[in-house]
Amino acid sequence: MAIIGFIFFSLALIGYSSAMRWLHVNPYLTWITGILVQIMLLFGFAMLGWLRLGIWLVTSFGVILLILRLSLGYFGKLAFKYEGWHLFDGWMIVLGLAMASVLIHSPLIHYDNFSHWATIVKFLTYTGHLPGAHDAIISFTSYPPATALFITQFVTFVGFNAGTMLVAQFGLIWAASYAIFATLRDRTRGLNSMLLCLAIAISYVFNINIRLNNLLVDYVLAILTMAALVGIFIYRNRPRIQAAHVALFSGSLLLVKNSAAFFVALIAGYYLYTLFTQTPAGPWFKRTIKLSATFLGTILVAALPFIWWEIHVHLTFTNSKHEISAQAYQSQLSQDGWQGFLKIGQQFVHQIFNLGSLSTQGLLGLNLLLIGAWAIIKYGCHHPNNLFKHLGWLDLISLLYYFSLLGMYVFSMPYAEAITLDGFERYMSTVVVLNLLIGAIWLVRVMDETFYEQDFAHRSPEAFRSIITKTTYQLTTFLMLFFAVIMMYSEINGTNFTNHYNRRTLPVKLTKIAQPWTHLNKTKLLIVDPQKVEVTTYYAGYLANYYFFTSNATGQAVFSKSRTAFKQNLSQYDYVAIPKYDQSFTLGIHKSYHQTIRTGFYRIHAHRLQKLSAQQVIH
Repeated sequence: MAIIGFIFFSLALIGYSSAMRWLHVNPYLTWITGILVQIMLLFGFAMLGWLRLGIWLVTSFGVILLILRLSLGYFGKLAFKYEGWHLFDGWMIVLGLAMASVLIHSPLIHYDNFSHWATIVKFLTYTGHLPGAHDAIISFTSYPPATALFITQFVTFVGFNAGTMLVAQFGLIWAASYAIFATLRDRTRGLNSMLLCLAIAISYVFNINIRLNNLLVDYVLAILTMAALVGIFIYRNRPRIQAAHVALFSGSLLLVKNSAAFFVALIAGYYLYTLFTQTPAGPWFKRTIKLSATFLGTILVAALPFIWWEIHVHLTFTNSKHEISAQAYQSQLSQDGWQGFLKIGQQFVHQIFNLGSLSTQGLLGLNLLLIGAWAIIKYGCHHPNNLFKHLGWLDLISLLYYFSLLGMYVFSMPYAEAITLDGFERYMSTVVVLNLLIGAIWLVRVMDETFYEQDFAHRSPEAFRSIITKTTYQLTTFLMLFFAVIMMYSEINGTNFTNHYNRRTLPVKLTKIAQPWTHLNKTKLLIVDPQKVEVTTYYAGYLANYYFFTSNATGQAVFSKSRTAFKQNLSQYDYVAIPKYDQSFTLGIHKSYHQTIRTGFYRIHAHRLQKLSAQQVIH
């Protein structure tokens, strides 16, 4: 059944991609554009309360589009220009499938999967609607649902589990990554395309804090922003499709996460720049009116879905976690005072200038690389270039993002988390990845301009200045291919190692004693966890809520030695899950119930605990 569902979903995805080609979308942008169109359609259905119906209608419509495209092609009514296969296509397909084959067997471990990202997908999948005020299982109610909607669509047909969710999100990331090749001036040049592949592979080094085996969206923000900027550049001479592209990608980004506003501002800024440079000359007043109307109209259309979402959040919920507001700012100020803000700022500056910080290393490395490339191309190849100027723009983006991130710590995050700069490297990875990919695009285009033969039609194995330059080019291309493959396999092997390393973690151990529940409930459940930190940080509780689909799960690591207090504590719950052996709990059970228990899943009765097998359907 899962295979049939996967085929059905894949045919729909191909159908949307074909429809994008029909609408003259760039071939390398069709996949991600088709996915975002589906997300927007699903969002509309979800907001109207018709998510389940919407999933079937949107997916079925994709299959209909494919049938229509094949029928028109068969009768000679529709034909697309074939782009041909290139070296980077093989790299994307082979290594994409290799990564997906690892992710399909990967467990979810990271805290935020259970506090929100996996939980919201499970909620949408099994309830068929967005969370309401009474759905206490969803804590971060202000988080927009874009990626969750696409993942929900995928798992509806393929089956819900950790692996299928990870594959769905990776599919979105990989589709957006493919957009980078639209910037190539000549796609037959293996050196240029392999350099972009290497940049994609290296970008995962700076995503190492969460890797691809998590549903967190920090990397998604970067790769979607890159694809959006690529589209603005590619469509610079096609204003209508450029405006539609900006509206779609900006609107989608705003529905991925609230902090995407920073990246949408970057997209809007670049879009405005292209409008200034591409708008035909004419009377300045008419030109200004036309440009302003186009820009403001596009941004308004992009913002409408997010505005709709914000209205929904404020009408449905009284307050939301991590929501930036004047009230949250006043609360922080009254609680911690200016001294608290200054301490956060000092910690922030110290972290920025810490050479051991991965994000700092990435930004410094990118600066050194582009400065070196600029010098070599200008003085070694005698070709003036603007890499140095472009680097200044990347550094400005980094600086602005630092201020944006500091504002989040000060105004949105609880002081206890902000003073430790909780998640700093994860948040910074987004801008490092974005700058890396943009820098690679600029470098590749400048490199192409330095080639001996600038007429693409005359480029051939003989079109080199000398045998030395030809040999150098071939050797460098081979090295780029080698390192692009090695770096991507490093990520694949790293994910495999992480999965192996995590085999004794609480989420994996939990799968050994009980099957996940799929019906939303309010069952009171206790999960025993000998790791105190996992209890105090609510990790165990969030995990239990996600796994057993209840808002009444509690983690506990310390138990009373008093028989009466122990039984009183346990009597509050309907079930107890013991994924890992806990000596104090085992002794308490033996003393209070005269039973010997190490691990397992139990129904709590007045005078005994009833063990339930992992295969039993419990709820």
